[in-house]
Amino acid sequence: MTRPRAAIVVTGSELVRGEREDRNGPFLAAEAVRLGLDPERITIVGDRPEDLEAAFRLGFAADLCLVSGGLGPTHDDRTIELVARAAGRGLAVDPALEREIEGISRMIADRLGRPYGDFKTGVRKQATLPEGALSLGLAGTAPGVVLDADDCVVVVLPGPPRELRRLWPRALETAPVRRVLERAPPRDRMVLRFFGAPESAVAEALEVAGGDGDGVEATICAREFEIHVDLVVEPGAKQRAAALADSLREQLGSYLFGEDERTIAEIVLDLCRARGLTLATAESCTGGMVAARLTDIPGSSDVFVGSVVAYANSVKTSELGVPQEVLERHGAVSAETAAAMAAGVRARLGADVGVAVTGVAGPDGGTEGKPVGLVFVHAVGPDGEEARRTELPGDRDMIRGRATAASLHLVRRLLES
Repeated sequence: MTRPRAAIVVTGSELVRGEREDRNGPFLAAEAVRLGLDPERITIVGDRPEDLEAAFRLGFAADLCLVSGGLGPTHDDRTIELVARAAGRGLAVDPALEREIEGISRMIADRLGRPYGDFKTGVRKQATLPEGALSLGLAGTAPGVVLDADDCVVVVLPGPPRELRRLWPRALETAPVRRVLERAPPRDRMVLRFFGAPESAVAEALEVAGGDGDGVEATICAREFEIHVDLVVEPGAKQRAAALADSLREQLGSYLFGEDERTIAEIVLDLCRARGLTLATAESCTGGMVAARLTDIPGSSDVFVGSVVAYANSVKTSELGVPQEVLERHGAVSAETAAAMAAGVRARLGADVGVAVTGVAGPDGGTEGKPVGLVFVHAVGPDGEEARRTELPGDRDMIRGRATAASLHLVRRLLES
């Protein structure tokens, strides 16, 4: 089966210079997969006209080209002009769109105390579309656009991720995009997520299970000591995918923690809810990152009560009740201190479950006995406690991220036992 191909072009010199991270490319690629398309590339391109036009011409070789950015009123917002040029189309002002953008721009001008004349040129620019294009309406003052460019359907969306995601569903409802999607029968997707297993062990297990092929595409992705195995399943290959997943469960079952898209923070919160438990964190080397992961999840307040970031030993003693004797005898980075921190935050904040993490994140501070990357995690709840000592590889950011993941997984293990 030959599926329609999708090319993604993300514009913006700030992305090429590394000043901002691209969030639109991964979102659009995931959407393409969900809709049954084959994403062939994500191209990030700066604002030079010749680079943009070349990227668009390359993208137009696909069945669906998804473009983000460059729809503003300024001189370097050139997407519409160059999409039209690459497609061999002229440009025309859409009067209804111009009136709509003018109304918004007049309100902005009044609010800023500036004359509308300062906005007029930009309004006309944003209301100018390739001939034959469909407007998706506005997100802010930037319109989304769909253009049927003969062999390729082009979708142009604003650069700000919220605005792009607001207009994306409208693009899917247009006739040109629907025609492409009709040629893309839906695929199934399975995900198995492991923690603590080496990536090489997961790869070996996948090979023993028969590997991908025969309608199943398997990918392995390592993220902060989690290993995700994604199975993309073509129609007619469900039985083979099920057998592959069963083999992975049999070989690696002790490491398997999830078969859905929930993050480890979501899983921990759900486990606490199911048992009516509250949770608090005590953090040293992670500096609040465990709490941040939990509070990133909407609705976490019914479980998560708070955190104590105890970086200094004096705060470990005064706020968490870690005995001075423990610190003097074992040090701040020790199993004993982690246990005292977990018990202390549980008592201090009145939580049912407390988890603590302390370690050497580097790049300095390591010793022969306690090297950079050494981390102790401790979790305690109404029915028991769990502890883990681990030596994490990587730089400071990687160690802190992996220590955060290890803390959440320890809570999961405590609540699942």
